Amino acid sequence: MNTQKPGIHVKANENLIYFTEEEKKIVRKFSEEWYVTGAGNFKINQRSEYRYFLIKATQIYQEMFGFERELIVIFSPYETFQPRSIDAIDSLYDSVLKKYQALRIERICSIIISRDKQVEEKIRKILKESQESQVIIPISYTEIINNTEVHFLQNKFKNNFYTRNLFDFQSPLRKDLYFFGRTDLINKIGNRHFSNENSGLFGLRKSGKTSFIYALQRQMNRVNAASILISCDDPSFQNRRWNECLHYILFRIKKECKLSVQLQAEENYTEKNAAIIFEDDLLKIYKAINKKSILIIFDEIERITFKISSSSHWNYGKDFIYFWQTLRTKFHKMENVFSYLLVGTNPSCIETSKITVKENDIIQNNKIIENQYDNPIFNSIPIEYLERFDISQTKEMVGKLGNFMGLSFEESIYSKLTDDYGGHPFLIRQVCSVIHQQNKQNIPVKIDRIMYSLAKDEFEKYGASRYIQMMLDVLLEFYPDEYIMLESLAIGDISFFKSFANESPEYTAHLKGYGIISQNLDNYDFKIDIAKQYLENKNKYKKLHLTNEEMLQEISQRRNSLEPKLRNIIRMQLSGRYGQSKAKEIVLSIIKNSKKEYDNLPYKDLFDPDQVNIYFDKLKQIVNKEWSIFEHIFDNKNQFDSNMTIVNDNRADAHAKEITTSKMIIFRESIGWLEEHVDKFLNGD
Repeated sequence: MNTQKPGIHVKANENLIYFTEEEKKIVRKFSEEWYVTGAGNFKINQRSEYRYFLIKATQIYQEMFGFERELIVIFSPYETFQPRSIDAIDSLYDSVLKKYQALRIERICSIIISRDKQVEEKIRKILKESQESQVIIPISYTEIINNTEVHFLQNKFKNNFYTRNLFDFQSPLRKDLYFFGRTDLINKIGNRHFSNENSGLFGLRKSGKTSFIYALQRQMNRVNAASILISCDDPSFQNRRWNECLHYILFRIKKECKLSVQLQAEENYTEKNAAIIFEDDLLKIYKAINKKSILIIFDEIERITFKISSSSHWNYGKDFIYFWQTLRTKFHKMENVFSYLLVGTNPSCIETSKITVKENDIIQNNKIIENQYDNPIFNSIPIEYLERFDISQTKEMVGKLGNFMGLSFEESIYSKLTDDYGGHPFLIRQVCSVIHQQNKQNIPVKIDRIMYSLAKDEFEKYGASRYIQMMLDVLLEFYPDEYIMLESLAIGDISFFKSFANESPEYTAHLKGYGIISQNLDNYDFKIDIAKQYLENKNKYKKLHLTNEEMLQEISQRRNSLEPKLRNIIRMQLSGRYGQSKAKEIVLSIIKNSKKEYDNLPYKDLFDPDQVNIYFDKLKQIVNKEWSIFEHIFDNKNQFDSNMTIVNDNRADAHAKEITTSKMIIFRESIGWLEEHVDKFLNGD
């Protein structure tokens, strides 16, 4: 890291002739701790005038925040601060600085100096409304000129950086500020478009597909190319018929590009004429945008895909066929006019060769006839899967954002993040968000392996499972066989996994494409360790071929986990129906304690195993005797009684004995039934 001394560049000093005396004082205040590299003024719409200067971090600020690029400092000379002053930062960058210094300016942070004494409060309120906004350091003219505090500027930066969690993004990223990695894939798909080729991009939920689309569109804008995003899950698109969707696409392009071309009315897009009119209207748009090829991006493509769409005309009608026949035909005929990018979780729209259609107008023997048709885009579009971060990309994202927040990381943490979360940027951000929450009182701080382990444990205990299941639901919904294979791999049933994998390479294609598993010759392993842990915990009692010791251990664990839950349910339900006094009588009558040693115990202590021995069989007797109270929980009395008896007979913790495979299967079925009903009640389902 280069050591930069404070000061002011000669050229910057010369340009201070445009500044007021107050502003000159402020620039010189900064030059005591920063190096001022440039200065100037600019106008927006020939009305609002702003002055600015650029600063480069000295060693202390480099160490505290990791600043390597120059920061923009802009003056807002108006007595009342207005949000347009924040927009002025972007205008300055785009109109003045970007052309010459795009790689020198840090876009995540800027400084605004305002005459408004309440500027800090106002900016904080504005930034709360936009999670993705840059970090802005607000300072008033008065406070920086009059302040004599030694660390005034340092504290300003700390207060605005260290209190903000830059890792905690739940929504897709719409700006470049916090988007990292995947530049090669953006360039690859962009180049395919310019080469008059179509593309398909697929990935699990929360893998960053929408953020990628926004980044791709920003790249298209930078090279002065045209693109349009069609969200297929938007009812205004999905509920349209195929011919109406053609008009909708052109209408959206016209609106987004602010064109004055006259398109034919939607009602003219009949099933007979839609393809012809679409070609004519598209050529009008193409000429209006100076013959720039248009990239049409279809997001959530499964929403208009046969067999999986929620709309009947896409699901089992011919709309998918006619829609893509039209687009594919026009794509080949109208060379370099447009291309399309299909984005989603399920690539079956490209992988499936035949489409089954219900012929509603052909009925035989009171049954609707089904016919099969060729898929017009079968194997015609190359499929890309959203790539995972490697260690260097993880380091770039985590290291940069962490520096701004006062967090530095030991080098080994970057590889652990990449391995544990499979290079999945969303999951990496979320665990880093937990790291920030756990250590924000000690900032600045260096995160070591112990701190990382604590945050990892908390994230996986309280937050990770819902994200993992959300991602894996794609397999459960679209590829159930692959999901079962993944479960077997997680619990170590390798032979079952390989029996499917060897039967057909297609069974592992999606698992490898989504980046969940890796393959080395005949060996398979998880690439996302947290997914393996999640599935292993969820399916730990499904493993086959257990040793006798493993079977005894499972019986003990599951009984010991179920029993306190049953005790709790019985205690609450009895007291809720009868009150504690009457409930206590019922419990004591079942215990049949002749010594009456429990008579003076409080009701709740009767269910404390350290004070009272209410055996598993006694719990069954209480429920059976008061079945009307528990019927809504267990549904079927005979099943409850039978399953409780089987579980009670398998007292592995008390009787070290040989367990046969058939007995283990029966035990699993019985205790699984009880666990399902108990957990459903306790979770409020």
